[in-house]
This record gives sequence, C-alpha cells and structure tokens, in this order.
Amino acid sequence: MICLGIEGTAHTISIGIVEKVNNRCNILANISKMYKPEKGGIHPREAANHHVKFFPKVLRESIEKSEVNINDIDLVSFSIGPGLGPCLRTAATAARTLALSLKKPIVGVNHCIAHLEIGRALTKCEDPVLLYVSGGNTQVIAFMEGKYRVFGETLDIGIGNCLDKFGREIGLPFPSGPHIEKLAKKGKKYISLPYSVKGMDVAFSGILTACLHLLKKEKIEDICYSLQETCFCMLAEVAERAMAHTEKEEILLGGGVACNKRLQEIIRKMANERKAKFYCPPNEYLVDNGAMIAWTGLLMHESGIRMKLEETKVRQNYRTDEVEIKWR
Repeated sequence: MICLGIEGTAHTISIGIVEKVNNRCNILANISKMYKPEKGGIHPREAANHHVKFFPKVLRESIEKSEVNINDIDLVSFSIGPGLGPCLRTAATAARTLALSLKKPIVGVNHCIAHLEIGRALTKCEDPVLLYVSGGNTQVIAFMEGKYRVFGETLDIGIGNCLDKFGREIGLPFPSGPHIEKLAKKGKKYISLPYSVKGMDVAFSGILTACLHLLKKEKIEDICYSLQETCFCMLAEVAERAMAHTEKEEILLGGGVACNKRLQEIIRKMANERKAKFYCPPNEYLVDNGAMIAWTGLLMHESGIRMKLEETKVRQNYRTDEVEIKWR
C-alpha cells in the first residue's frame, strides 16, 4: 500500500509518500516548505495562505521524487489536529480534494501521535516514552492500556514557543531555537532561573519572563545557556519520572526542538544512567513532515480505521489520549 500524507498544522506544508515493505516503513518522498514570518511570530492566516501558495509545488515535487504515478496512490492522509485552525483547514481541504479526485480513501491523523510513530518506524524502538518538544506542544507520551497516554505536559506554552518568544525579543529570526543553541555554546556562566516542574508537568512562561529581565544585566550568551540548561533539565526530569512510572526502558525524542544537540545530550545521559535506550530519528523527521502523517495514516488504515468525508472536520485541540490505537 502507498500512502500520501499532508502535514499542515502550523508553519510547514509538507507532503510525504510512504509504502510498507517487509513490514517496514519505506519513505519514497518527503518534501516540505516552511513559512517564515518577516517579523513576529506565526500569523495563522498568513501561514495558511503560504500553504495554499506552495501546495501545488510541494505536491508536484513529492510525486516526482517518489517516482510513483499519482493514480497509484492507495490512501490519502492528513494532519487533522491539533494545530492552528486556518492551517489545518487548508491541509484538510487539499486532502479531501485529492482523495475525491483520485477516488481514494482518506484518513485524518493526530499530529502528536504521528511524531511518535515515525520515530518508532525509523529508529526501531519498540515501546518508548516519547518526549515530544515542539513550538506549540510539549508532552511526555507513552502507550498504555490501548491508548497513547499523556503523562506530563506544559501548563502554559510549548518549549519551542518559549525559545521563539525570547529570540524575537533579542532580534533573532524565526525559528529562534537553532540561533539560541549557537549562542548558548558560547555561554560560560549559569544564571539561576525559575525551575518550574509541578508534578509531571512543566511551565515555561515564568522562565521566559525571568530571562527577559536579565537582558540589561547579563551577557546574552550566558542567558541563552542558562535558559537551555534549565528548560532541558526540567524536560529530562519529567521524562525520567514517566519512564519510572511506566517501567519502560526506551526514550524517544520527537518535535522540532529535539534537533537541539544539547537536549539530545542531556536526555541521552539520563537514559544511560538508567541503563535505558535512547532513540532520536534524523532531524528531517523530528520537525513537522508529511512522511510521519503518511506512515501513521497507513497504520490506521491497515488496522481497519475508516473515515467518511464528513468525518474529516479538523480538530484544533485534538488530544493525544483521545485516539483509539488499533494498530498496536
């Protein structure tokens, strides 16, 4: 079976084409185009307009890269949520149009679960705790009793949102995470910041405010270093607590912020100290991508999940633990 997946939850429009070969994920194409605002953060309507503009080009390139005839696509999947409303609706409309024109089935995929499934497919981990860190989402997820359960999450903003807001205040381009990572490498002094772990959950807005107050007092490199160390250690703590609670011995990273080498280093060290296994897919599949939507859609369809066209309404606040996992 060949599945085409459309990702369009936020700043990226992406199309992936995958097939299942010997029970493994074979990615035939994964083409993306990212919206980068000239100033400020993501404007949902502008991002949606970006997706409309670039969708035909991304579709054409993905078909060409896959070397698959578009009529040979067996299934169309798309990111049904969670995400920004205008962006989600754009991707959903494109998916419905494509499915109708090709006369193929359609399935809506939970974006968060797609991050976990592509990680499982590409790293060969079996039953991990997922530390999912992106702009809009920060969650610790694991499979238990037929569903992916959220064992901890942000109480306010996502870690990526925190980094982007700080970066915007100091004049860094979007996305700011990679630029903060470079500055942090030059930092030599750790500055004490609020450490906001509340049970299994985390909060970042207080840390962000504290960093902004330090701008006229401390070197920017030291602030970036301290911001990363504090936030990443918080994430390691709740991830480790989830591993202990679930008695799982694998930790998987997902989401764009997981591209950060310092975060990878901290989580790897935590896993090693627990004698657990650390997994992290290539950066191309950590950030939002169409291949993860295509692969998860394929798994859903093979497990017997079907959707009528009228059931493909987007769900902006689609919770990870609302999805019935029939393929595991």
